[in-house]
Amino acid sequence: MEPGAEDGERRLADFYNWRAASGTDHPPSRNRVKQRQRFIALLKAERRHSVLEVGTGTGLDGLKFVQAGIHYTGVDLAEGQVRLARARGLEVSVASARRLPFPDGAFPAVWSMSTLLHVPARDIDAVLGELVRVTAPGGLIAVGLWSGDDEEGLNPEDDVEPRFFSRRSDATVREVFGRHGAVEDFVTWPEGTGPESGPGAGYWTQHYQFLVLRTP
Repeated sequence: MEPGAEDGERRLADFYNWRAASGTDHPPSRNRVKQRQRFIALLKAERRHSVLEVGTGTGLDGLKFVQAGIHYTGVDLAEGQVRLARARGLEVSVASARRLPFPDGAFPAVWSMSTLLHVPARDIDAVLGELVRVTAPGGLIAVGLWSGDDEEGLNPEDDVEPRFFSRRSDATVREVFGRHGAVEDFVTWPEGTGPESGPGAGYWTQHYQFLVLRTP
């Protein structure tokens, strides 16, 4: 069953606070690193000098943006992860993607990996509208997701505060995001093993989806 927005965000924050307290980082897969490098190159080619990350985690991606000379701002639901990201010298605050504390058009680019898949189908258009709101006209929004057959449910591998996932097909992702701009890049890669594997503990058949949306 889909959680309410407030309850769902509390559960997510509890899970990621628990993960932050464990002291274990979860580095991105090789393919995601490749897409991050491509996105940074695109930002530089278009002279976009700052980025907002929605769902910072412990700041691993944020560090790479800063090292590339791009001004970085991040938000995350979990206070524990925000503290770890700040300890790395990053400008990060606690906030929800549903209510971003920034003015219209504040950022030329947005980066959000493995975060929007926690947003139920009923809420995804409102959340995407909020991302578009804080992105400059003609800006870039990069998003990474784990796929599925348009199914929603709790992650069977989570022992503490199971996370809700909304796992969308490639066609659905294109349709939903296409309502909010132009999908200029869309690539996928299969689930691997070890650090390349996704959530679900082997119960889910899935691949990773990465897209770049150009805002109106």
